[in-house]
Amino acid sequence: MKLNRRRLREYSPRDLLIVGLPLLALVFAGFWLASRFIQPAPPDTLILATGGEGGAYQSFGAAYKEVLARYGVRVVEQPSAGSTENLERLRNPDLAVDAAFVQGGTVSVQEDDALVSLGSLYNEPLWIFYREELAEGNGDLNQIAQLKGRRIAIGAVGSGTRHLAQELLYASQINAGNTRLLDQGGLGLARAFATRKIDAAFVVGPPQSAAVWTLLHTPGVKLMSLAHADAYARRFPYLSSLILPRGAISMAADYPPRDVRLVATTATLVVREDTHPALIDLLMLAMGEAHGGPGIFQRPGEFPHAASADFPLAPEAARYYKSGKPWLQRYLPFWAATLIDRMVVLLIPLFAVLIPVMRFAPGLYNWRIKNRIYRRYGELKFIEAEVDADPAKLTREAWLKRVDAIERDVNHLPMPLAFSDMLYTLRVHIELVRATIDKATSGA
Repeated sequence: MKLNRRRLREYSPRDLLIVGLPLLALVFAGFWLASRFIQPAPPDTLILATGGEGGAYQSFGAAYKEVLARYGVRVVEQPSAGSTENLERLRNPDLAVDAAFVQGGTVSVQEDDALVSLGSLYNEPLWIFYREELAEGNGDLNQIAQLKGRRIAIGAVGSGTRHLAQELLYASQINAGNTRLLDQGGLGLARAFATRKIDAAFVVGPPQSAAVWTLLHTPGVKLMSLAHADAYARRFPYLSSLILPRGAISMAADYPPRDVRLVATTATLVVREDTHPALIDLLMLAMGEAHGGPGIFQRPGEFPHAASADFPLAPEAARYYKSGKPWLQRYLPFWAATLIDRMVVLLIPLFAVLIPVMRFAPGLYNWRIKNRIYRRYGELKFIEAEVDADPAKLTREAWLKRVDAIERDVNHLPMPLAFSDMLYTLRVHIELVRATIDKATSGA
């Protein structure tokens, strides 16, 4: 212990501060700069805009809630009229919404949109239901134009159903001037059919959504097979033509009794650009669990996928589709994986700044110590040169007095043991300069 203290005393605190403080400042600057890029801890709450009662968005929102709860994140569902309203909420900075279900084709992308997509979730068919007696004597209805002049429920204001219905009705030359268009949707459609308040209804969603499933099993209500399905898909790029196979709803009841042609868009999950990456990873996991299985209109693993026609794909989503679950989350609890992922950025100054500084600092300190010795050598060399040029310039005592001053200065130099050899060599050279002075001034 005493030896260590003695060694510490050999180092000049002033030298250590002069060398160490700038290097420490450089290291702290590196860590501060790296800290600017550290994401804050992921929030424990995610606000998800879903849809109307009985709709698929509400059902899938509940599934997401269950998945994220396993990782300590609470999902707060915000019911809405549907896709259009969800998008408006995401765009409004005054509303606390992190993610929302959006129907493909309902989006009018704006330049200042700070939104990204997590990919397509599933096919969203358009189901057109009508009262069975409308087709009496004419066979089954198979064209939207045949609904002209009827009472048609096109979905609530702010819903994606209403947007898509208006597009297809307009293409069939049906509008509010020649047909009564009702802003109605959801589970109330079955009752509206039963009370003969509507003649037809447009519904968008997967077959397992409550509204679709109820109407498929409502007596006196039939499902339209669109003769123009391919034509609509060509006219509207966000649509595709689908076949609902015979017996797909119920093989025992042979329903539907024949193949039904439908058009469909796709559902997407849209988030704000500043949504925490860890939450995006959890949403991708929930999407895989909720939408990755087989269905009437999809094969196992077909959804979710990276296609997104409306908004750019989030970088975290693109990485997930390419590589799957983040590596750390495969082996560690979610909180530990996110903590390590955030702290990794601090390794940048460790490797980029601290290690070079640790290698550079001893050399800088050595240079400072040697520089003291070299400066005294310079003073001796200057005296020696003056003596050689004109020994009579000063008396012998004056010359030696200058050398004595250098020696006193050298004797008080703080010098680590590692440089003792240089110090003693300097003292020997001081004696050589004295001898040079004695020889040059001996005749004076």
